[in-house]
Amino acid sequence: MQALPADGAWSGAALVSSLVSLGALLLIAPLVPGVATRTRALLTGRRGPPVWQLYADLARLARKGTVYSVTTTWMFRLTPSVLVATTLVAALLVPLDGRRALLAFTGDAVAFAYVLALGRFALVLGALDTGSSFAGMGASREVTFASLVEPGLFVTLLALSLGTHDLSLSGMLGAPLWRQWPAIAPAVLLLAASVFVLMLAECARVPVDDPHTHLELTMIHEAMVLDHSGPDLGQILYAGALKLTLFGAIIVGLVMPRASLGPAASALVLAVGVVAVGVLVGLVEASMARLRLPRVPLYIASGAALGLFGLILLMR
Repeated sequence: MQALPADGAWSGAALVSSLVSLGALLLIAPLVPGVATRTRALLTGRRGPPVWQLYADLARLARKGTVYSVTTTWMFRLTPSVLVATTLVAALLVPLDGRRALLAFTGDAVAFAYVLALGRFALVLGALDTGSSFAGMGASREVTFASLVEPGLFVTLLALSLGTHDLSLSGMLGAPLWRQWPAIAPAVLLLAASVFVLMLAECARVPVDDPHTHLELTMIHEAMVLDHSGPDLGQILYAGALKLTLFGAIIVGLVMPRASLGPAASALVLAVGVVAVGVLVGLVEASMARLRLPRVPLYIASGAALGLFGLILLMR
């Protein structure tokens, strides 16, 4: 068993472990949506694209030029960079190695939620900047559903804080959770299910949204990025894949605490775990149709209810 870093101090092994896990997450991020899409295709009797399709798309978009509408301003051009930057900062707040995050401080769980919200805010502003009615419609739906996901996420974070007696994500998903896990396992599994349900809404996946749809009247996230092209679109696609992978890493941290593993083993478990989450996303997308918009709030409420049940278990 490896020694855990003391609060406020970094050991060389702990820093290496965190950097290795972060590098693994950044590297495999485009793979997770590909695994989900491939799983969905196989279960529905279609061939589908290969799992590495997003890597090829990102390379192709990086070689293309960018086209801007004459109605857009600097906000539209800044949106992709802000979206990637905020997602990267959110990744730095999560203990990806199962011990401690690279940016760990008391209350960083709140910062995690609102850093992601800042990226969403920039994306919405960029969509509104185009003057497109479809982009505005998608932006309106995005912020409506996000305002419902956020309370559910905070219920889950509150439950984790009560279970681990810590106000930091490094405590909620790191060594304190590892020590408490046998005693609070049923509640933690409910919280993991809650995060998974909310993740599908937050990351614009079925049954809330369909990343592969091209029907303007039913699009949510895709409607906001219709006017982006070239490297800008590539940044948005990578940020979306990274957010999905990051939520997958949180689920892995809840289900499989890794504070006792070495850097290489922890990164390997993280990679296998987030790929497994991608398979689960594909299973959901293959077995469920996209919900009608009026039913989406009920779906999000079900995810929040799972977190509330976990909270009740931890308060007993």
